[in-house]
Amino acid sequence: MKIGILQTGLTPDTLLDKHGTYPDMFERLLADQGFDFDRWSVVDGEFPEGPEAADGWLITGSRHGAYEDLPWIPRLEELIRQIVAADRPLIGVCFGHQIMAQALGGKVEKYKGGWAVGPQVYDFPEGPRTIQAWHQDQVTQLPEGAEVVASNDFCPYAALVYPGKAYSLQPHPEYGDDFIQGLIETRGRGVVPDDQLDAAMARMGTPLNSADIARQFARFFRERSLS
Repeated sequence: MKIGILQTGLTPDTLLDKHGTYPDMFERLLADQGFDFDRWSVVDGEFPEGPEAADGWLITGSRHGAYEDLPWIPRLEELIRQIVAADRPLIGVCFGHQIMAQALGGKVEKYKGGWAVGPQVYDFPEGPRTIQAWHQDQVTQLPEGAEVVASNDFCPYAALVYPGKAYSLQPHPEYGDDFIQGLIETRGRGVVPDDQLDAAMARMGTPLNSADIARQFARFFRERSLS
């Protein structure tokens, strides 16, 4: 099964050599799940010919907001709708989660309550899961037909399933401690309050459930189901 990765953001230059691109991180996350991969840098205007270019699709995170006036964002929204209509499984993470909701009729906003940074606990039907986060934007209005499958007090719409069609997740299972630390150093200071960044650094080393989410992604790609 070939998974097409739609890259919507760029790794900071100072972190690129060590961590690779966002598609690289997802390929590592799903490395033992038996998939083949292809990738398109939609943030640079590179798009597939259509939904049939891959068996399933994954949209990465980005520093951009889904509501920004950028030429590639409407094209990506249209591609999302085409993928759903073509019945190809689709997964989105962080910006991917947000742009999917926006493309399918929901709303995304810069959250007035601030940022989520570092390991966060989310309530899933299977129980709590700890996953890295790095976001201020949130889905604030659900698209029609979307079902909430994970949440916490800060982010009530942390994961959405569009039954049999798509699945999206606000936090980052592809991020480890070292990448979050790198983001704190390269993008965090002066943007996120220092006390919040310091608290995130203090939580480094918390066991993460990234492998559980990788298996969940693989199940959804193959079976269109989370359990």
